[in-house]
Amino acid sequence: MNQPRTARPHRQVVSFVRRSTRMNDSQAKAWAERGRWVIPVPREETSTSIAPGTRIAWPEVFGREAPLIVEIGCGGGDSLAPLAAAHPERDHVAFEVFRPMLASTMIKLREVGADNVRLLDANGVEGLRELFAPGSITELWTFFPDPWHKARHHKRRLVSAEFGALVASRLTPDGCWRIATDWADYAEHCRQTLDEHPDLINAYAGAGGWAPRFAERPITKFEARGIAEGRDIVDLTYRRRR
Repeated sequence: MNQPRTARPHRQVVSFVRRSTRMNDSQAKAWAERGRWVIPVPREETSTSIAPGTRIAWPEVFGREAPLIVEIGCGGGDSLAPLAAAHPERDHVAFEVFRPMLASTMIKLREVGADNVRLLDANGVEGLRELFAPGSITELWTFFPDPWHKARHHKRRLVSAEFGALVASRLTPDGCWRIATDWADYAEHCRQTLDEHPDLINAYAGAGGWAPRFAERPITKFEARGIAEGRDIVDLTYRRRR
């Protein structure tokens, strides 16, 4: 007797590829103690998804009302940890789908004593849509997103008109979206996509459109490698159109 086929999960186009979850000993220990940092969320179909309708009351999570900074793709926390430690008056939420990097982030957060951070092992786009109320985010950081060079992969790029509309809807009236990239073609893609966006304004449109380097952002190993390979680091800043 033929058994009915089980429908495969619908896999949306995402801006990342899930890599190995193999960890070294220190990462494995940090991951085992992730309850201090990682916020569990209900999934839909894939391991990085967030079930529609999921809501999180961030003031309850942090125990206070404070400016909220969100980072999509925090990597190993090289920027997040020192910036969060330097600003205890702010709360930070960071998304990263690569678990060893989340574990490394937790190690750095512990080293600098930053308790104002929570992490999510989930798709940041879904997280932005589901977990944050409109007008609630003071800053969004997307530092060095995957440029997806090949034309057939451009649909995977994080920066898109649709994502720009989502970002704008979640920013506070005076909030901003900070972008950094070390790939010229991706920087141009961001400008072409966002400069004329109906919901966003280039904060440095009157100064050529390129933002000065976000001075507080430390130069990470990743960024240093780009510089060593001859690539210019480009910053962009966008604000919500009122």
